[in-house]
Amino acid sequence: MNLKGKVAYITGGTKGIGYGVAQSLLQLGMKVAISGRSIEGVSQAAKSLGDEANVLGIPSDVSKLTDEVNAVEVVLEKWGQLDFVLANAGVGHFAPVDEMDESEWHQMINVNLNGVFHTLKASVEALKKSEGYYMTLASLAGTNFFTQGAGYNATKFGVVGFTQAAMLDLRKYNIKVTTIMPGSVATHFNGNEPSTKDSWKIQVEDIGKLVVDLLLMNPRTLPSKIEVRPTRPDLK
Repeated sequence: MNLKGKVAYITGGTKGIGYGVAQSLLQLGMKVAISGRSIEGVSQAAKSLGDEANVLGIPSDVSKLTDEVNAVEVVLEKWGQLDFVLANAGVGHFAPVDEMDESEWHQMINVNLNGVFHTLKASVEALKKSEGYYMTLASLAGTNFFTQGAGYNATKFGVVGFTQAAMLDLRKYNIKVTTIMPGSVATHFNGNEPSTKDSWKIQVEDIGKLVVDLLLMNPRTLPSKIEVRPTRPDLK
């Protein structure tokens, strides 16, 4: 499939994995809309990504369905179609369950779990028309639980289950649905500042390449759940 001219929408696209995927798609000639909660953040990221004709920055809080509906409407008004959606926005807070703050629990549920539903709900009719592709960015934390991860694990287990069930619901419309479950990625997640110390980790361009490979795969084949991890975590 030729991706040139196809239209993508990426939530949480101002930095990290979302930004890296946007770069990979733009290199193939796609038109890419990115969203984030701050208008300043999305404007700066969109400007740094390149040509205004092919990049669109949209302020949207994925925890609010109305924001995501508006974001998709903006994409359709500008480009008239939507072929690929990556529900990437996410947050993480880590603490023993007996010490976890209620507001942090609800923020993770609202962004990580409710967000992927809101993004799909807002975009699914456009994806039916294009027979497009919907992906979620989960985590290995969606199958592997760990101490101080009760809230994050709960949301990512939920994202994996939601996406797999959505895949069964939507494939009759020729919409492909995949969840990507990375291990450690060199991003700003959880206060990290990417540097040479992260060279052992998955890089954002690696996830970008993976997304491109999925988009280019023959329509008859669907890798619906993909685990990806660093080759040598012992080097950290």
